[in-house]
Amino acid sequence: MAYVRIWIQCVWGTKNREASLTQDSTEVIIEHIREQAQNKSIYIDFINGWKDHMHCIISLSHDQNISKVMNLIKGESSFWINKTNIMRTKFEWADEYFAVSISGS
Repeated sequence: MAYVRIWIQCVWGTKNREASLTQDSTEVIIEHIREQAQNKSIYIDFINGWKDHMHCIISLSHDQNISKVMNLIKGESSFWINKTNIMRTKFEWADEYFAVSISGS
């Protein structure tokens, strides 16, 4: 079995960079993203957010790519946020994201 450890820092924002994330909602969303990532074998080392964006450090395995991982994280979390009515209005992440490789140290 291949051993692959690729560290990626990812940042993605809310649609139109609206400051729609509160401290309480961010904590709940982070917990949900961590749980869902674990269920999908996505390793998140660190995740945090602010009013209009989230950022995390993930480790890609041998069968993952950044596009697939980001689509899973963003798509599933926005669906869940709207389904559970955490936000007062319809919630969307922006289509774009930032991803850069980082050192394991």
